[in-house]
Amino acid sequence: MLARLAAKRLLEIRQVFRQPTSQVTRSLSTALNYHLDSPDNKPDLPWEFSEANQSKVKEILSYYPSNYKQSAVIPLLDLAQQQNGGWLPVSAMNAVAKVIEVAPIRVYEVATFYSMFNRAKVGKYHLLVCGTTPCMIRGSRDIESALLDHLGVKRGEVTKDGLFSVGEMECMGCCVNAPMITVADYSNGSEGYTYNYFEDVTPEKVVEIVEKLRKGEKPPHGTQNPKRIKCGPEGGNKTLLGEPKPPQFRDLDAC
Repeated sequence: MLARLAAKRLLEIRQVFRQPTSQVTRSLSTALNYHLDSPDNKPDLPWEFSEANQSKVKEILSYYPSNYKQSAVIPLLDLAQQQNGGWLPVSAMNAVAKVIEVAPIRVYEVATFYSMFNRAKVGKYHLLVCGTTPCMIRGSRDIESALLDHLGVKRGEVTKDGLFSVGEMECMGCCVNAPMITVADYSNGSEGYTYNYFEDVTPEKVVEIVEKLRKGEKPPHGTQNPKRIKCGPEGGNKTLLGEPKPPQFRDLDAC
């Protein structure tokens, strides 16, 4: 049984390597944790933080003791990803390693562990669909299908105009407003970067959100259900409408 599973997995890996380089990189970006050089992602390509972000780098480093620079690896990787349009080439990881004075492998370990870091190109608007149980029960698969069909891409691919890509994220922590998506907006680099939740979405609503983004509009984030206020119940509260009674306790003065 184990031998058959191993043989099947080996066949899948071989099929991945038979794909064009860009597809290989994308397929391996989450499935396998190693790097394959490509024309736009190799160690000898120059990469530095922009002049505007240099001051942000100094600010981030100031939050940590000088002998614990490596603690800044996650916020620095995040800043690098924002500057680079939503993904981290290996040269950007090497630049972070130089800033915090560690071996590059220490940065690679972090970048390959956290799904928030994209090691292949994404769209200027990276759409992430929550796939955890509450959202799945509430129709997240229909939400994802609506996005993929409307944009004409598969999960992990980028539209031809470079504007959109679709991925999946596990639990976004807003289960009471399921289903939901996140829009990571890299259209203006690190200066205009936003990361917003759109909750209580429907297949029709996510298509509407995409079209507003395409036009350069900023659709209101949060719940998309007009009958709800934030995470409150639809139609308003039905319980706890008055002042709560104080808790019972002993008369400490009588003790």
